[in-house]
Amino acid sequence: MAEAAPPAENREGSAGVPGASAPGGGGGVPGAAAGDRPVCLLVLGMAGSGKTTFVQRLTAHLHSHTCPPYVINLDPAVHSVPFPANIDIRDTVNYKQVMQQYGLGPNGGIVTALNLFATRFDQVMQFLEKKQQNHRFVLIDTPGQIEVFTWSASGTIITEALASSFPCVVLYVMDTSRSVSPVTFMSNMLYACSILYKTKLPFIVVMNKTDIIDHRFAVDWMQDFEVFQDALNQETSYVSNLTRSMSLVLDQFYADLRVVGVSAVTGSGLDELLVQVEDAAAEYDRDYRPEYERLRRELAEARCQKQNEQLERLQKDLGEVDMRSNTHSEDVSGPSDLIMTRGNHDDQEDEEDSDTDDIDHSVTEDSKEDVSFGTFLKERREVIEARGRRSAPPPDP
Repeated sequence: MAEAAPPAENREGSAGVPGASAPGGGGGVPGAAAGDRPVCLLVLGMAGSGKTTFVQRLTAHLHSHTCPPYVINLDPAVHSVPFPANIDIRDTVNYKQVMQQYGLGPNGGIVTALNLFATRFDQVMQFLEKKQQNHRFVLIDTPGQIEVFTWSASGTIITEALASSFPCVVLYVMDTSRSVSPVTFMSNMLYACSILYKTKLPFIVVMNKTDIIDHRFAVDWMQDFEVFQDALNQETSYVSNLTRSMSLVLDQFYADLRVVGVSAVTGSGLDELLVQVEDAAAEYDRDYRPEYERLRRELAEARCQKQNEQLERLQKDLGEVDMRSNTHSEDVSGPSDLIMTRGNHDDQEDEEDSDTDDIDHSVTEDSKEDVSFGTFLKERREVIEARGRRSAPPPDP
């Protein structure tokens, strides 16, 4: 049976990165105080949006500013990662063996591998707690299939475990070059909205591949409804009317949404992204952390209440036992007394002083034996005499 090995920490992840001088850098990394808790960045996005390349460029950018991140790879099906991973799921779970043993396809194998890894995620949390003073950011690269992590039980477990201990920010990487169509853009925004309400964490839309096309057209669509309607009028597909209606629904979603355009190839826009990340981390401490603490307290209270109810049922099953000490009352032994003493009452009674301690018990026992033996001999004699009378011949007439 395939089992998840304990997660191993790769210490080479804190070393220098080749080619760390990322283009488009410059300026220091905001909020890189040593005493602060690290900010966990969950990188999500559609397949082909450039998540892994984005993580590699952001890692190199942070290394160039002497602020190395703690990197975790959660994609078990990737052949190689272009960044040094401190923790790699491939060191814990063998993706191909999981597929062969359970007879699964590619997506099923990824889900099962992620579920096996989630059973050992408490050890990952221990690694993060030990290294939290050495890193400002924790980068988590997720599987290519976004639904595998977003809508699976293991993804929820990992997200909630991180969010309950560290500030967490979701980075939704979006392929800008493939979102020039209003319908495709609306599909991306609907998925981003669903992830926001699923994770309930600070959210940043990272419009990647700005080296191919500028992302300002998408920002205009989100900020000006009329501009989006003009672009949508050029669409002749049957879903254009649905898209027009959904754009009205997402106005409130756009109002509080953070949008940053970056290029994973050139590294442009990463400084602005880090500023938005720090702002989102402050929002987590201000709005999200109290909510998580409230939920944690409610869970602890519910667990305590359940334990008390179980104790009350146990006491009813065993019967009412007076646990208060009362020296003037008589000792009344209940079921619990029998369980706790296990015959100690007899031992204690033997140890107590008695008026019969001065009697010679050996003499008394010998006298009782003599009486019993005499009674036995008398009974046997009567039995033999009765038997002899029955066997004697009758007298002659």
